[in-house]
Amino acid sequence: MQSGSVKTLFLAWQAPSRVWFPVGRLVADQANHSYQFDYIQGALKAQLEAGFEPLLAFPDFDQHYCASELFPLFKNRIISSGRKDFADYLRSLDIDPENPDLMEVLAVTGGERQTDNFEVFPKVNRQADGSFKCRFFLHGLRHVNPLAIPRAQELTDGESLQVSVEVNNPVTRIAVLLHTRDYMTLGWTPRYLVTDLLEAMSGAPVLNACVVKANPPSTPINRRYLIELDGHLPAGFDPMSGQDYQPIH
Repeated sequence: MQSGSVKTLFLAWQAPSRVWFPVGRLVADQANHSYQFDYIQGALKAQLEAGFEPLLAFPDFDQHYCASELFPLFKNRIISSGRKDFADYLRSLDIDPENPDLMEVLAVTGGERQTDNFEVFPKVNRQADGSFKCRFFLHGLRHVNPLAIPRAQELTDGESLQVSVEVNNPVTRIAVLLHTRDYMTLGWTPRYLVTDLLEAMSGAPVLNACVVKANPPSTPINRRYLIELDGHLPAGFDPMSGQDYQPIH
């Protein structure tokens, strides 16, 4: 996430073909109560290739939307603070229950809902020294070797993981895998990171991954293991800044 009060998230849409497209960008300056949403070029690509249409909440591809509070489309993707387990939920995300950052909640959880085909993800930011860092929950544990589950249950906070590229994934073809140090495959990074991670590996192949928080077995599997990944980006490369991520207007 970006430093300071200004943070950027992207909205992705999954087509009926199961292909994902980035379609929108949310920029939030929480300290100044300023929220802006724009469709990005990926929305036009999704419309051309898969029939994507503007959302009811944002009906015009060419409109610049502004608000003084988080748009309902995004706010409704965060569980209610009135729930009795809200503090435990935040702790499972490694977020301080005394000072929760709603944009950080969205960034880490992806804002997934069972009722639609949208997902939220944070912009990966290049630092002045070329480094980057991002957090996400381990994807796909239930789809790897069954022996991975008992091994995953042994993971501890701060444990280092290994990163590798998978070139024959049956769903996405190219994917980025996460393994334990004893070479047990645990799962994958989110799909939205793959293109930028491949670019990072081509210029500076060392990537570091570790378990930030290993939540108890009672935690839903999609937020069981919080991972942090860091490394350095090639000179001149800014992640998530290609044509698909540019505003339409």
